[in-house]
Amino acid sequence: MSSNSASHPVRFERWRLGFVYAAIFLGLTGLLSRLVYLQVVQGQNWVIRATDNYTEKVSVPAARGIIYDRNGYILARNIASYNIVITPANLPDSEADIQNIYRELSDLIDVPVGGPVTEESLENAKLFSACVPGPGIAQMVGLQDSLAPYSPVKIKCNVSEEIARTVQERSADWEGVTVEVEPIRDYPTGALTANLIGFLGPIPATQEKEYEELGFVLNRDKVGYSGVEASMQDVLAGRNGSRVVKVDVAGQELSNLSAPLAPVAGHNIYLTIDTRLQAIADASLKEEIRFWNTYLREIRISSGVVIAMNPKTGEILAMVSYPTYENNRFARIIPAYYYQQLSQDPTKPLLNNAISAEFPPGSVFKLSTATGAFNEGIIDLSTIVDAPGKLELCEKFNPNDPCTGLNVRPFVDHIYEKKPEGFGPISFLQCIAFSSNVCFYKLGGGYFDQIKQGGLGIERLGQYAEALGYNRRSGIELFGEQDGLIPSPAWKRVNTGENWSTGDTYIASVGQGYVLATPLQVLMSGATIANNGKLMQPTIIRQVTDGEGKLSPYWFNPESFATTPFEADGSYQISPFTPNLKWDVTVTPLIKGYSCDNGYCSLTDELKTISPEAIAAVRAGTRLAVTSTPFGTLYKIFNNYPIAVAGKTGTAEYCDDVARKKEKCNFGAWPTHAWTLAYAPYDDPEIVVVAFAYNGGEGASVAAPIVQKVIEGYFELKAIDLAQGNQPLGQ
Repeated sequence: MSSNSASHPVRFERWRLGFVYAAIFLGLTGLLSRLVYLQVVQGQNWVIRATDNYTEKVSVPAARGIIYDRNGYILARNIASYNIVITPANLPDSEADIQNIYRELSDLIDVPVGGPVTEESLENAKLFSACVPGPGIAQMVGLQDSLAPYSPVKIKCNVSEEIARTVQERSADWEGVTVEVEPIRDYPTGALTANLIGFLGPIPATQEKEYEELGFVLNRDKVGYSGVEASMQDVLAGRNGSRVVKVDVAGQELSNLSAPLAPVAGHNIYLTIDTRLQAIADASLKEEIRFWNTYLREIRISSGVVIAMNPKTGEILAMVSYPTYENNRFARIIPAYYYQQLSQDPTKPLLNNAISAEFPPGSVFKLSTATGAFNEGIIDLSTIVDAPGKLELCEKFNPNDPCTGLNVRPFVDHIYEKKPEGFGPISFLQCIAFSSNVCFYKLGGGYFDQIKQGGLGIERLGQYAEALGYNRRSGIELFGEQDGLIPSPAWKRVNTGENWSTGDTYIASVGQGYVLATPLQVLMSGATIANNGKLMQPTIIRQVTDGEGKLSPYWFNPESFATTPFEADGSYQISPFTPNLKWDVTVTPLIKGYSCDNGYCSLTDELKTISPEAIAAVRAGTRLAVTSTPFGTLYKIFNNYPIAVAGKTGTAEYCDDVARKKEKCNFGAWPTHAWTLAYAPYDDPEIVVVAFAYNGGEGASVAAPIVQKVIEGYFELKAIDLAQGNQPLGQ
């Protein structure tokens, strides 16, 4: 071997060792930095996440408040519903014992045991909600066991009390099977007050975030969908309680981690409604509808409304909207088929037609025309108006339009077919008492030189109608109220593209044409006249109490529908009950002044009131409708009644979608709605009632008997209360 092949030592390069040290240092530094970041910077977050793994917040539902009528009769309450539940983790260890429990329980509650628990059967069980028939007991328990074995699963809901007791008695033998008591809403008066009370439903998807922030639990807690249940949701709901508990990996509760927060029950609400009078109004309306539909051998009258109110306080004593629905059917779930049936019904039973439907008011609107004409000096008690059976009006869309034979239009009185010559010369009071269309045509739109100032005119008519309660929402504590319509020349140009005509003023003066109102607005107009010009805030809330029966102060804001325990701008007090005056037309200057000349009216800076003399004159006309024979429209109904009654009837022509489908919109022979408004006693009114019958025909024949029965029922109930030493109705 040569010397060249001998091995030479390899020189150690230090930079390599430095590189290794640097790599080790960087690695350790990175690891240390990560540890510092996780344990120091984000330490609290990881503690929270670790804590969340073994803690759970359990919501404890609050009891919903009870709704009573003014006498303490329950209208909405909470009752116990019994559910049979199984906790998978608490079942016996033996499969044979489990199957034996399933078989015995199946025989008792009529739910199938179910076949073998397979992956396919569990997937099928996921398609069904709790309490919905479908999967067998084994499948429901198996699905829950895979999700949360220590949480109970509902096997059957709303079982009888007898079955619930049987399950409790067998609980020692049926390990894991228990009875869950769940409160559900119950409405003892059912359909009688459904449109007023409403019903509950699951939290809407669009409001989930809002309700979760308030502590509500999705898919468990329910909220108001309509009626008082909805408008007074904040008062009735209360506040859920909570418990923070420690749980293991399977979800079993081990212990409480903090003191439980007790739930706060919702407040109770007493309504102004008297259930007895509500039943009388409901029965009177239904009986009248049944009578006329039987007599005419067709379903002519399809719906109607009755409202009774104390004009001095604004308390609604009865509010009936027909047809209605059974709100008890919505107690647990809202059946899709039933809801679809109601929503597709053309009579709209889900709506409270007393506030949510708009109709032409017809002759009951003449109270507005009469008030305005008297207050503006167009007519007085000594004026005589010629009221022939028919007028020939020169229809003008501009005051300077020529009068040719092409634009002459006939306007007839309601008595024309029976008495073609009409009423003849009549006074202002007789215009109201006889409900002469021709007289009000002239008062509203003038007729040559027979009427001062060329009549009231549509602009001024609108002012007086609004002062009596038309053309705006009342602010009652219910969702869905409509504002009606008092048309104007500007409104017609925008919505129809046409100018206002003299004929439009004629028709509006008798509550026809474009004029629309809710039954509540019609009632308010009559209440203002009955109460000598004072319009009280209509209300259905008498008081709010806590769980111990103590009165709770509350104010209601109709603009935001906020119910608060403190006074705020735009709010009025609802508890303890305080009559709230909206305005007094004889004191508050609500009427805007107009200067009218030759058919043109321009707004002035004047603001004025309605004189007490004008209100007194209109009141006298409504009383004459009862005492005057033979043409007083309420003479046959109330003349022999021992208590002095006054009022106004109405028959309103209409042509809506329903009438068009039935081909009933024939010019000159349109179908008519029936209206009647009356109050009593005349000298010191304590009740005012309005009745409306859709397609009812003549108001005096159809609606007036309904009002008569309600007024008679009111005074009979009052006499009974006095005889029994109770607080009389309406007081």
